[in-house]
Amino acid sequence: MHDSSALYALLGGTFDPIHFGHLKPAEALARHVGLRKVTLMPNNVPPHRQQPEASVSQRLAMIRLAIAQRPLFDIDERELRRDAPSYTIDTLRALRAERGLRQPLAFIIGQDSLLTLPSWHGGYRLLDYCHLLVCQRPGYNQQMKTSEDRQWLQQHQVTDYAQLHQKPAGCIYIARTPLIDISATEIRQRRHRGESCDDLLPAQVAAFMDREGLYRDLHGA
Repeated sequence: MHDSSALYALLGGTFDPIHFGHLKPAEALARHVGLRKVTLMPNNVPPHRQQPEASVSQRLAMIRLAIAQRPLFDIDERELRRDAPSYTIDTLRALRAERGLRQPLAFIIGQDSLLTLPSWHGGYRLLDYCHLLVCQRPGYNQQMKTSEDRQWLQQHQVTDYAQLHQKPAGCIYIARTPLIDISATEIRQRRHRGESCDDLLPAQVAAFMDREGLYRDLHGA
């Protein structure tokens, strides 16, 4: 049973594979703003990216292994069950309908995503359904491109995270989470070159990738 008064946070991604760059900033964010649960939502057909290298079942297995000893996290598989491209706003609309109008909902994004948010499908309207919790990213400034975008950020940005718990949606909170410069692309490239990735992701995930032959050297080694 969900606590309808608690701030509920969602972290979407391809998770191809899941790594410490997903997990550690989310854990720091949870401690900082008082999240009891962070739900990982893997995408099925990301509209704006090339298809994942790992299959749906492999990505799901890696997430389960990564969070087995991390009770903060759980998984929502709804986007994986969709055949059509999954847009964030559709998912948030569905979640809002399920959770009711009063539960505080938050969507966790990186600073890079905040800067491109106006170009997302229904970008500005995400705040009708949720708060945005923004994790800092190495190498990104906080300046949005147009004056309209900067005004939108200024209008919704809060510095007191208590407001995230008090309102159901509509706030943007930029958190000083640890800057972890890890990307799934880097992990896949290291694997293709036959290099170790043990410092970038949980050991159980690395072992699974070895067993499944995932992201192996492109020349068949």
